[in-house]
Amino acid sequence: MKFRDFHPNIKLRIIFGFFSEIIGSMIFPFMAIYFAVHFGAKLTGILLIINIIIGALVGFYGGYLSDLMGRKKLMVIAEVLRSVSLIVMTFANSPWFESPTLTFLMFLVGSICWGIEGPATDAMLIDVSKPEQRKIMYSIMYWSGNLSIAIGGAVGAFLFEDYLFELFIGMTVMSIIVAFVLIFFIQESYVPKQTSNENKSSKRLQVFRDIFQSYKTVATDKVFILFVIAGLFIQSLEFQLTNYIAVRLHDDMPTQSVFGWSIDGLQMTGILRTENTVLVVIFAAFVMKFIQKYKDKHVYLSSIVLFAIGYTAISYFNNIWVLLVAMVIATIGELMRVPVQQSYMAAIPPDDKRSSYMAVNAFTYQGSMILASLSVTLGAFLSKELMSMFLLITGLAGYLIINTIIPSLEQRVRSQEAANKDSKKEADFLLKEQVE
Repeated sequence: MKFRDFHPNIKLRIIFGFFSEIIGSMIFPFMAIYFAVHFGAKLTGILLIINIIIGALVGFYGGYLSDLMGRKKLMVIAEVLRSVSLIVMTFANSPWFESPTLTFLMFLVGSICWGIEGPATDAMLIDVSKPEQRKIMYSIMYWSGNLSIAIGGAVGAFLFEDYLFELFIGMTVMSIIVAFVLIFFIQESYVPKQTSNENKSSKRLQVFRDIFQSYKTVATDKVFILFVIAGLFIQSLEFQLTNYIAVRLHDDMPTQSVFGWSIDGLQMTGILRTENTVLVVIFAAFVMKFIQKYKDKHVYLSSIVLFAIGYTAISYFNNIWVLLVAMVIATIGELMRVPVQQSYMAAIPPDDKRSSYMAVNAFTYQGSMILASLSVTLGAFLSKELMSMFLLITGLAGYLIINTIIPSLEQRVRSQEAANKDSKKEADFLLKEQVE
């Protein structure tokens, strides 16, 4: 399986997503600093939480709409709206006019756009990919995402303060290009079943009831809900690096000298983050090739063990070399886990509920951020030993849940592969009849 074998939608998503994320990584990771300068740290924290909550809530509605209307229309609407918000943000940070308030409002609009577009994009990738393609597809996307973050973050650290206006211009131009590609080159991947005008009118009047019914169906899928909960526990370990672990290293790790350089806890946090990104970029292809030899369930469970051991060790030890080795272990687990986990996720939802499932799955990210944030407060009351035990138990909980549901996950993968083969046979039969 090679890049050229992917559906055009996937190719375009990877290529333009890469360049968009490079420019986005030059700006958005530093916006917390921007808002803190203008609004103060306390208010900034509240504003960012509001931003996360609104984005998550809109995501649920976006998932419902995508299953109701199709993917492309929502993606186009969201990207055009994002382009408009970026134009306003550029104007609000120009040499002639500056408005942090307007910037935050447009920043909020950007989160709303992602809430609309995110579930539709995720569902479209599943729509146009085959089960056997997905591990490679998600590996390439994961690799390109990390590379774009590494490039964009490094460049943005030098340009953000003095060239924010120019960066916003670049982001605006890229968003307009992406909107153009979505309108003229992306193919619709899902056409909802048509309903009568009476039913459509009823849906408009009872939209909230319909949303509730849609997500009620999702909520009754026990395998999926357990999958999301397990993913939340597992993903929270990685977010500990910028939450509890960062605080612990800052307070607990003594300054150490390595090759004549003095490294303290704060600097060590940055080194570990850089190490993780560099290892992902360099070894993603190698690890992907290696895990092809083994069954997905064994790879997935082993990856969780490595991931948990790595981050538990980072949460406990202070020696620089031990921390660096622990990050290697955690990153190997991460590289093994991500493509298999996303491949399983793609096999779970039915065709007509994919976006709704993707919207709920997005809570894995928000929920793990909340859990990691709460651990900072918990760390103020518990000893380092107990906190390391807490992280290990979190990883163990994720492992046990996945181990319980993995037979069901395997069954859904087999069912989807069988359905895909039947669909292909039917298409070949119809083509043969037309030729005859």
